[in-house]
Amino acid sequence: MAETTYLAAFIAVAAIATFATRVIPFLFFERHTEHPLIQHLGRYLPAAVMALLATVFLQRSGTWSTDLPGFDALIPGLLVVAVHLWRRNALLSIAAGTASYMVIQQTGVF
Repeated sequence: MAETTYLAAFIAVAAIATFATRVIPFLFFERHTEHPLIQHLGRYLPAAVMALLATVFLQRSGTWSTDLPGFDALIPGLLVVAVHLWRRNALLSIAAGTASYMVIQQTGVF
């Protein structure tokens, strides 16, 4: 019983902390939305974060010492870009890339 209570408390604290980290920036910056720095960050930061995530993914997930170096990571990455340009749906493009990466890793195609 104590273990269940501990686990429930841990999940509740983690959920509250996660929610707070998502909400606090909106509460803090709601009065400053017209500030040039906030507008600049809102315009360029999402693309910079995506570029960083793509770079880290290719570096860490690709097998670069095979006959087709990095294809196990490049193909899902290109699929994400293609699906996103085609449908303009971030969730769909991420799901397609993740599914293709997992298929490649599980089957050992590359």
